[in-house]
This record gives sequence, structure tokens and C-alpha cells, in this order.
Amino acid sequence: MSLRQLADAAGVSAGLLSQIERGNTDPSLSTIRKLATVFGADLSTLFAEGAPPAVHVSSPGKRPKLSGADGDIAYERLTPGRTDLEVLHGRMEPGESTSDEPWCHPSTECAVVVVGSMTAEIGGVRYELVIGESVTFDSRLPHRYFNDSGAPAEFLLSVTPPNP
Repeated sequence: MSLRQLADAAGVSAGLLSQIERGNTDPSLSTIRKLATVFGADLSTLFAEGAPPAVHVSSPGKRPKLSGADGDIAYERLTPGRTDLEVLHGRMEPGESTSDEPWCHPSTECAVVVVGSMTAEIGGVRYELVIGESVTFDSRLPHRYFNDSGAPAEFLLSVTPPNP
């Protein structure tokens, strides 16, 4: 598949893919999801390097980093490239969100707030969450997370199975 064919299939520009390929920019999580869909792959397989180990230790500063659409939200991937579970550590500054619009995928999702507070919008209903609170739901419901507080927020996000 040519770069232009891949760009057309994923709905992104060939210039963006070229910049990613040359290491001049990092793809957003949204772009990675689009590419995974084109390849018919789980998101986690794009980061996998062979079979995952039976035991995986994740250390700060050594984790793969992902960013959301437009680079707003930053994630660290805590789990290895497996196909059954993905756990991310998300950070959002005030005013940031995981996506501009709610979206859905066939998974179960659980988010727990570990710093600050955030809002989960699920199926058109807003849930205000503070430190220690979690929300678990069927990810086929349109959803997104956002930080409308005045302070940074951090959360752990578990998705099973991982979504492309």
C-alpha cells in the first residue's frame, strides 16, 4: 500500500504520515486508531514487539507515550502489547478532553481518578468524578472524558478488549 493509499484509507493527510514516518512528529491517539482500523489491528498490536512477556513491569519514564486528538491529552501505556487488556495513565490539563466529540467502540471501560477531578460523558449523561471515584461502562455507548476544573487531572483507564 502506498503512503497516499494509506492516508486516503485512514482519512489523514499523506504529509502527516510522511512526518510520522520520518520521526518529525508523533501521531495522535486518534490517528493511531485510524491506522489500526485500516490494518484491521488492535491498537495494542501497533506497539507490540513480539509476544508479550508472561510478567511485565512498567516503569515511569520508560513507558510508551500516546497523545489524544490534537495532542491535547497525554497517556502512558502501562500494559504490554496484549490483545485482552489495555491500561493507560491519562493526564489532562484544565480545559482538555479525550476527544472533541463522544465516540464508541466494542469494549468495557473503567476509569478511576487518581489526581484532581474530571467529567465522564457517557451516553449523553455527565458524571462528575473526584479522586478515588471510578466509572465502568459498556464502551459501545458514546463517551469521552474532560477536565473542566481549574487544576490538572490524572486517571487510570482500563479497556478490555483494547480498541483499535
